[in-house]
Amino acid sequence: MVWFIFISFLTIYATSYGMEEKFINHKNARRKLDDIGGSISIDCGIPSGVSYTDETTDLPYKSDEDFISSGVNKNISSKFMSGTLPNSLSSVRSFPEGNRNCYTLRPPERRGTIYLIRASFMYGDYDDQDKLPEFDLYVGVNQWDTVKFDNETHIVIKEIIHLPQMDEIDVCLLNTGKGIPFISTLEVRHFHNTTYRTQSGALVLYKRLDVGSTTSQIIRFKEDIYDRMWSPYNYPGSVSINTSFNIDTLVESEYRLPSVVMRTAVKPMDVNDSLNFDFEIGDPTLQFYVYLHFAELEILQGNQHREFNVEINGEIWEKSVVPSYLRSTTEPSVQPQQTKKMSMQSWTSNQAMMCVKCGKEIHVVHKHYSWNGLNCSFNGYTPPKIISLNLASKGLTGRISPSLSNLKSLEHLDLSNNKLTGSVPEFLSQLPYLRTLNLEGNELSGSVPTSLVAKQQNGSLELSVGRNPGLCLSAPCKKDRRNILIPLVATAVSLLVIIVIALLIFWIYKRKRAGRLNVHKSSGQKEGSLESDNQQFTYSEIVNITNNFQKVLGKGGFGNVYHGSLPNGTEVAVKMLSAASAQGSKQFRAEAQLLMRVHHRNLASLVGYCNDGGNFGIIYEYMAHGNLQQYLLDENKVALSWKERIKIAVDAAQGLEYLHHGCKPPIIHRDVKTANILLNEKLQAKIADFGFSKFFPIESKSHVLTSVVGTVGYLDPEYYASNWLTEKSDVYSFGIVLLELITGRPAIIRRYNNIHIVQWVSPFLERGDIRSIIDPRLEGNFDTNSVWKAVETAMECVPSISAKRPTMNHVVTELKQSLEMETAREQTRRTESQTLRLSSSVDMSVVDLETEIGPQAR
Repeated sequence: MVWFIFISFLTIYATSYGMEEKFINHKNARRKLDDIGGSISIDCGIPSGVSYTDETTDLPYKSDEDFISSGVNKNISSKFMSGTLPNSLSSVRSFPEGNRNCYTLRPPERRGTIYLIRASFMYGDYDDQDKLPEFDLYVGVNQWDTVKFDNETHIVIKEIIHLPQMDEIDVCLLNTGKGIPFISTLEVRHFHNTTYRTQSGALVLYKRLDVGSTTSQIIRFKEDIYDRMWSPYNYPGSVSINTSFNIDTLVESEYRLPSVVMRTAVKPMDVNDSLNFDFEIGDPTLQFYVYLHFAELEILQGNQHREFNVEINGEIWEKSVVPSYLRSTTEPSVQPQQTKKMSMQSWTSNQAMMCVKCGKEIHVVHKHYSWNGLNCSFNGYTPPKIISLNLASKGLTGRISPSLSNLKSLEHLDLSNNKLTGSVPEFLSQLPYLRTLNLEGNELSGSVPTSLVAKQQNGSLELSVGRNPGLCLSAPCKKDRRNILIPLVATAVSLLVIIVIALLIFWIYKRKRAGRLNVHKSSGQKEGSLESDNQQFTYSEIVNITNNFQKVLGKGGFGNVYHGSLPNGTEVAVKMLSAASAQGSKQFRAEAQLLMRVHHRNLASLVGYCNDGGNFGIIYEYMAHGNLQQYLLDENKVALSWKERIKIAVDAAQGLEYLHHGCKPPIIHRDVKTANILLNEKLQAKIADFGFSKFFPIESKSHVLTSVVGTVGYLDPEYYASNWLTEKSDVYSFGIVLLELITGRPAIIRRYNNIHIVQWVSPFLERGDIRSIIDPRLEGNFDTNSVWKAVETAMECVPSISAKRPTMNHVVTELKQSLEMETAREQTRRTESQTLRLSSSVDMSVVDLETEIGPQAR
């Protein structure tokens, strides 16, 4: 039996972990490659660009350079270095500056997915101060736990099971005045799992014990597919038992328990005695959840029977537990427990034998917290919203940032006593809940927007704008005659500068017209540049186009996509970069730059872009039918015909073929999936979302060594394992897309134990059962040869070795043949139908004629 204990604080999340399952079917308790999605392993404090594979777990660790910009790298003292110390604990990142420093993690599967987050700390006198620090650990604005140390070599591990409400996860260290915060490692593991569920939210680990362990080793990945860490523990006064057989070899439990943990157990020395486990929780306000896991390890004789009861804090928790031989079963608690001390007792009933296998976890839920100058509201059901922002006396310069317009729930804004310049922006009056606005003591100029003045006059806004010499409450502002000369001179100089700039822009424009590069120019353009012939929009124009961002078409890792209409009535999709997406900014710009260079009927067309005062946006052509993933899975939509599906496949394949073979240098998309294939009103398919795309150097004959990006289920196994990127990585992903079109099923099929689509299809193909593969909604209305051709093409694309996959040129040729077969079948059916209608019409005419002029009855 394995004990799991969870403690739940008051949480700001109302979301239970009883959500839909997102895990993959595993065999023999080993991770499949597709299960690694969302995994992040960071060795904090190692030099930039350094990475390595851990010798014990075979997990790849990398530098934290891409996840945080603050802090300094340090090594622990040499006197604490040893051959048994893991590499990940020999260095730390320390944060002597700032009260709060945050890592920003962006797992590819984003929000709505359960993650196990683990932070590890070992002081090791890295700062030569020989003084143990104490600091707080946060997830976003919510307290995770407090980090304390017993001595220099004490390894503190904090773990939480977390369901993020945003695409990004911020792990923050807070200086509480008791020493400089630091961190050794930070890990994120994707939980394809719904087993750990509460009524309140995230779960913070208290303990996880491998009771009955025959070694002193901590069990983790690879033995545990989720990389949970099991600490050895043996109960005093008990007898250890074990088996050499694996547990759950025939039927896999939903908890995916490590067999090596479940193979050992303890039992009382006297079968009539009980096993007692006592744990000092400390805080009586805490709640915890208990999960009991059982497995029978001994072959019992016919007259033997193992049965026992479980009691917690004097109350019966589970009666008549009978473990199954070599098979784990779980009895989770439905209601949380709350106590200062938790006592568990297992005791026999009716003189039955008893044996207990024990392990334990405790997960603590977050507390609400207000950072200095920032307050959030929370209703228990939605993510926290910023309602108050105090940036007074922070040394702010420049114009008031348009990004403040994104804080729709803001009620109080204080920007006083800074050095802000420019005018008071109109968008401040469009914040619906703004009640107080303090702009005093700046260098603002011009007139206050009339809409803000009106709100002040009707009492809905408390407005303070004093001590801004160039600012007035009404337009036009009155000017001091003594100061007329200076503005006139300034105006003249400004006019001259404008004329010079205009001539320079005209010269640059003429030069570009004369020697414009074609769309296949190299990727050597200066990073961050967004110059092109595409239309550039201001942020205010974007606000008008989207009707103040009224309709959201979709959400991604970089921000939202909004529906919009240009002044001429043309519908567009506007993708805006979220102000919180730091890493996304680079990818966002890369996507814009790439779209300015490539043009193809099967690639999403760029209408324009916005690069205005820190606001970045990309304006695409509007695709009326959304993305292919939504269309395939939406039961309210009319199912796509086979011809429509194969035509979509041809369109998407042609888009990839252009990127691979029509561009110089070639471009690899790196995130091909049904969600990134858009459909217009005619169901023409176009590939979109080029944020991860990468130019492939022509001089490279085989591959490019690069970090792995992509989406679970579509990720090329070879690319994932080796970091070797080739055009065949896109081919693999397209093969998965093609299988989705054929079967109507997602890449990871939840209905069938979350099996990968390739694994699901393969047994049917071995039997030659094509009709069990194809989407039943087609009701047999397809050319069998056309389907076979498409299925064979898809399977050619998905071997684990890239050299065995075809090029996109070959894929396009094969799919066009499949389309021709289906088109020929439809043409034959139309011809037969027309012949049948003509025959029916002739027969009816004959009957009518005979009825009309035939002999009458006498």
